[in-house]
Amino acid sequence: MSDFEPTIGIECHVQLKTKTKLFAAVGNDAREAEPNTLISHICLGMPGALPYLNEQAVDLACRAAFALGVEPQKFSKFDRKHYFYPDLPKGYQITQLHHPIVLGGKVKIKIDGKEKPIGVTRAHLEEDAGKNTHPEGKDYSLVDLNRAGTPLLEIVSEPDLHSAQEAKAYATELYLLMKYADVTEGDLYHGNMRFDVNVSVSKDSKLGIRTETKNLNSFKSVEKAIEYEIKRQTELIQKGKAVTQETRGWDDAKQKTTTQRSKEEAHDYRYMPDPDIPPLELTDKFINKVKSEMPVMMPDDWRYKLKGLGLNDQQIEILIQSELELQDKISILPLIEQHLSDKALAKFLANWNVNVFLPLVREGKLKLGKDYHLALEKSIYDLTNQNKLSSTNAKALFEKLISQEKLPEKVEDYAKAKGYIQVSDESEIAKIVSDVLTANPQAVEDIKKGEMKATGFLVGQVMKASRGQANPALAQKLIKSQIDKL
Repeated sequence: MSDFEPTIGIECHVQLKTKTKLFAAVGNDAREAEPNTLISHICLGMPGALPYLNEQAVDLACRAAFALGVEPQKFSKFDRKHYFYPDLPKGYQITQLHHPIVLGGKVKIKIDGKEKPIGVTRAHLEEDAGKNTHPEGKDYSLVDLNRAGTPLLEIVSEPDLHSAQEAKAYATELYLLMKYADVTEGDLYHGNMRFDVNVSVSKDSKLGIRTETKNLNSFKSVEKAIEYEIKRQTELIQKGKAVTQETRGWDDAKQKTTTQRSKEEAHDYRYMPDPDIPPLELTDKFINKVKSEMPVMMPDDWRYKLKGLGLNDQQIEILIQSELELQDKISILPLIEQHLSDKALAKFLANWNVNVFLPLVREGKLKLGKDYHLALEKSIYDLTNQNKLSSTNAKALFEKLISQEKLPEKVEDYAKAKGYIQVSDESEIAKIVSDVLTANPQAVEDIKKGEMKATGFLVGQVMKASRGQANPALAQKLIKSQIDKL
């Protein structure tokens, strides 16, 4: 099986986060809408209905171009792609075949610690179709046209991918780019980004017969569908059988691809220029305006900044991806960005969010509003730096406060009243240490013999006796000094 080289290309349909559809003044967000409520005469393909291009969709397509590292094309045109299906009342889809709005670009992925650029052939604007559902056990299908006419940007990769892992990395990075550029809502569950994967295998440099598996809506399904296709096609060739060029679907329950239909060629769609939509010509002023509104910090910029704080690759990716997952609840990276001039604080915030905050959020313990989050983390940082909070009590205090809806007026006063502030009074800790040493003579003898592991045990006993409030560094110092005097 290792003798066969897979070649993979990915087409990604990115649903643009416009208020209205690509050619109709109808609401665009069909995720929660009742079926067939976001429709118009244009969506229904009624005779005489003329399309009107949505400027916001053009703006977002230009943002995507910049995110991919290229400038949008100043000249592009729309074409009609003809086919008959219940979810396409017009009998054709408006797309861009010959003159797309984006040409070129790249997406950088990292595999086994090595960076690899994946080329982008093109990206073109087009309208989405409706959605068919097939009730189990029924002899009919249901059609919902809410999605018909939704603006899509189809991003087509070069066939530069050669494993399922590379494909998954590409899909993930493309998602991050589109989200950080604020091009799409990126709700994978509702199909805001859908992936079609083209896979072929061959023993030599000549490309094999490819199949296309359509409408994958998760990174895992992209990986699993490609793994399955590589295995399936390789086994067919090894048995002397031919691979059929076809369109396939992914059965998530059975973890396998299934045949849907034979693969169409371009001439099957009878493409023609759309006579109702004039060519799109972008001015330098429009392009420069979009460029000026692009986010300053994209994923690669953050990787560079966070690397400078000493975080490893895994921690960095957790922060970059969590920023998108949690954007409705809290924004982490902008908080870190505000304090990049204070490297110690910025590093604390980064590590704290990876190791403490994000696990608590995923456990559903976050109630504290966005406005209070930075203030709390800074208070924790200050109290820890002043040796007023142990690491254990810092986490306990943080967990307690993020489960409330607002912060106390003074975090330190609250921590003191609730017993979180650690005791740094030397005479008070010295008495606890003395009691602990008296109660644990064997550990004292072990330390005298040079078995220093017992020191940790004694520090733990001091922390237990002080209910976690003793300063552990001071406790360790006093244990040593008192044993030296024995």
